[in-house]
Amino acid sequence: MPRKLSNALTPLAVKNAKPGRHADGAGLHLLVKPSGARSWVYRFMLNSKSRDIGLGAAGRGALSLADARDEAAALRLKVKAGIDPLEERDREAAQALASAQAAKVAGKTFREVATAYIAANEESWRNPKHRQQWGNTLATYVYPFIGDVPVAEVDTPHVLSILEPIWKGKPETASRVRGRIETVLDSAKARGYRQGENPARWRGHLAQILPARTRLSRGHHKALAYEDVPAFVGALRARAAVAALALEFAILTAARSGEVIGARWSEVDLAKAIWTIPAERMKAAKEHRVPLSPRAVVILESLRPLGSDWLFPGAAGGKLSGMAMAMLMRRMKVDATVHGFRSGFRDWAAECTGYAHEVAEMALAHSIENKVERAYRRGDLFDKRRRLMDDWATYCASDRAAGATVTPIRKAGPDRSTKRPNAAGQQRD
Repeated sequence: MPRKLSNALTPLAVKNAKPGRHADGAGLHLLVKPSGARSWVYRFMLNSKSRDIGLGAAGRGALSLADARDEAAALRLKVKAGIDPLEERDREAAQALASAQAAKVAGKTFREVATAYIAANEESWRNPKHRQQWGNTLATYVYPFIGDVPVAEVDTPHVLSILEPIWKGKPETASRVRGRIETVLDSAKARGYRQGENPARWRGHLAQILPARTRLSRGHHKALAYEDVPAFVGALRARAAVAALALEFAILTAARSGEVIGARWSEVDLAKAIWTIPAERMKAAKEHRVPLSPRAVVILESLRPLGSDWLFPGAAGGKLSGMAMAMLMRRMKVDATVHGFRSGFRDWAAECTGYAHEVAEMALAHSIENKVERAYRRGDLFDKRRRLMDDWATYCASDRAAGATVTPIRKAGPDRSTKRPNAAGQQRD
């Protein structure tokens, strides 16, 4: 029967040990790798299974022989009591990790998570105004209530304290705020900062507490009735101003004001009478071709002498101000919005023409809501849309008393409706 080892190693033996496994006795072993690295291992038997548990590095500055023997003795007592040292170590490590995670989560505020979410996603938001609104709405309506609250603790009462004061008076803003809170909390859950249901979720949750959006006063863009559009266009043509030409162009093309103001000459093919708006400037992120009526082409040709990269340049250089057309309508005492002319165009197309629904919708660059129809529709009905826009331009010019000529803007005479000349000495709206 082999002799049972007990304290077989010495400090010198530990120092000079060759690669291999060296037993000290009572389950303690010294492991030496070919690289010379040394470590202590305790081997034990539990439930008829042999297992190894590492004790740490051996040698100078690490675990000495005496300390290794003490560690092995302590583990030996646990094994004798039926405790598996490996399972105990794993359990303690998991508990430590959970505690560290809990401490990390407890320190994460809603503001921190929201700021991180905006920073990670704002590059994908094409509209600068959208990026600004995200931060502004949270700073105005959310942070004062839960900005410094741990994101793991945000619950339904917190969300209601934000939404209830503005839900009826500012329904559109309230809806956006709710959606942004929901998004931030979903982000927090994905990152492991919170668990459970999202307290800002509408369907099946807040919908049972707050009145439905259909019962709220929903904001719409004020629109001029399509019957009044020709007279208004006639009044516009009496004004020799870039803003007046831009507004008439927006009406004739049924385009959004931002698309018109941001238009460059590089997007226009006057020979083919086509204006191609790139995807990055479209709400639906899809390139949109706009057929230009003869009148729209005349408007653009009158602006060529200005020599700007923009179709509608501003007085101080660059593009026309985003408020120029709205201010013009205000001075003309028209109770409507620029965007509202798109609604007037749509009403006219539906009530006064025989064009198909999808032709008018594509003219407005609306996305097809039906997924199946969207998947199968490849064309943009361009030829049909050209006829539609030509008919719309003819309708807009039907107020014969207004005239239909455009003087190149550089040569235009003063507009007596305003006393403010532009940088070129012309009247500007």
